[in-house]
Amino acid sequence: MAKLSIKGLIESALSFGRTLDSDYPPLQQFFVVMEHCLKHGLKVRKSFLSYNKTIWGPLELVEKLYPEAEEIGASVRDLPGLKTPLGRARAWLRLALMQKKMADYLRCLIIQRDLLSEFYEYHALMMEEEGAVIVGLLVGLNVIDANLCVKGEDLDSQVGVIDFSMYLKNEEDIGNKERNVQITAILDQKNYVEELNRQLNSTVSSLHSRVDSLEKSNTKLIEELAIAKNNIIKLQEENHQLRSENKLILMKTQQQLEVTKVDVETELQTYKHSRQGLDEMYNEARRQLRDESQLRQDVENELAVQVSMKHEIELAMKLLEKDIHEKQDTLIGLRQQLEEVKAINIEMYQKLQGSEDGLKEKNEIIARLEEKTNNITLAMRQLEQSDSDLLTQTRTIAMSLVKCASSDTQDQYKLVKDISF
Repeated sequence: MAKLSIKGLIESALSFGRTLDSDYPPLQQFFVVMEHCLKHGLKVRKSFLSYNKTIWGPLELVEKLYPEAEEIGASVRDLPGLKTPLGRARAWLRLALMQKKMADYLRCLIIQRDLLSEFYEYHALMMEEEGAVIVGLLVGLNVIDANLCVKGEDLDSQVGVIDFSMYLKNEEDIGNKERNVQITAILDQKNYVEELNRQLNSTVSSLHSRVDSLEKSNTKLIEELAIAKNNIIKLQEENHQLRSENKLILMKTQQQLEVTKVDVETELQTYKHSRQGLDEMYNEARRQLRDESQLRQDVENELAVQVSMKHEIELAMKLLEKDIHEKQDTLIGLRQQLEEVKAINIEMYQKLQGSEDGLKEKNEIIARLEEKTNNITLAMRQLEQSDSDLLTQTRTIAMSLVKCASSDTQDQYKLVKDISF
């Protein structure tokens, strides 16, 4: 019967030459036959209230095996008016036929025999080879275009009875073929008018709903417009108040800017005066630095002369060894002169503190002079250790050298002559 129903549906659809709908008898018989095929050998499941024997279980399993079938399953579960699993299964078959994927879905199902064994007995049609043959025949249904209205159809209470008279041919059927063609044309026109009327009713209802929603949105917009106008008035008042406050702040800031401008000008003048004084101080310090550098050059020249005179002093020291006892009084005077020279050096050091750059140069000169005096005193001590008389004469010579360092060149020569004499 499955083979006959599939073959008759394909032949009648090709001769019919249009899209099939739910009222087409061969299509109705096809769904009834497929329902019986799926129910064959179905296991009975016990529940709390009654026994459950439905084909929705294996069809629902297709979603896990074939991901594209999830859309059909979700559509069936969302359909209103379907209360029984059998109604959901019938809706699933109709949607699968419209998608032209019924053969693919059922092929994916019969391959998994271990999963089907939970729903079917071992002798069931879906468990035998005949199930695979039927699935192969279902591939031919892909040439059929079906437009089925599943939403408004009562699929829960339909009675699935196979009409065998459709598959029995007689002379009356052959003779009444032309009349059936006319009847089908009239039915097509009737179905077309009904479908058009249903679509118009749906559009009218949708338009009514849109008008209601637009009226509601219009009232909301009017209320929002009134609120916006009130907000605009408040904002304008606040803007006017802020502008007046801004003018007052601007006047105050201008007055403060004038005051600060006068202060800046006075500070600029004082800065110019202080800069002029700093320039004068800088020039004075630079002049003092030049003088100190000249003085340093003179001292270096004098030291060079003293080095040349050292050899003559050595000859004089040999002559002075004989007159050591006579020159003790002179040594005491020279010590006093040495102390005076130290006092003079201290005074010069205090005077040189007025200039920053000159102070550094003078400190270096004084340090060198003190270093020289310390070297001479060290030499004198060494001479005292060797000979006490020679130490006394050495101190006298050191005092003479210090005096020479602070006097002119001519006085130095005179002093050397006096010492040698």
